[in-house]
Amino acid sequence: MKNRNAYQRAEKRVKKRLGFYLHLAIYIVVNFFLIVVYLSTAAPYFWPKWPLMGWGIGLLFHGLGVFLFSGKSHIIRQMIEKEMEKEI
Repeated sequence: MKNRNAYQRAEKRVKKRLGFYLHLAIYIVVNFFLIVVYLSTAAPYFWPKWPLMGWGIGLLFHGLGVFLFSGKSHIIRQMIEKEMEKEI
């Protein structure tokens, strides 16, 4: 049972990381094409900066949630396990 739970937690973390990497890849591809459109139209104003910045902020928070603040789930999981032990 414990190995199965550990496997499920590891699988969940891997899926979150893969989700972030997919998000990053789509961000790069879409914004690359936006910059190509900008360069092909020779517009005087660099308008792709708005989607780059807006989406970039979202991507930043996604990355922080996946890599930096994922430790909170570990603390919550431990608290739940302690509460479950009290019930038994």
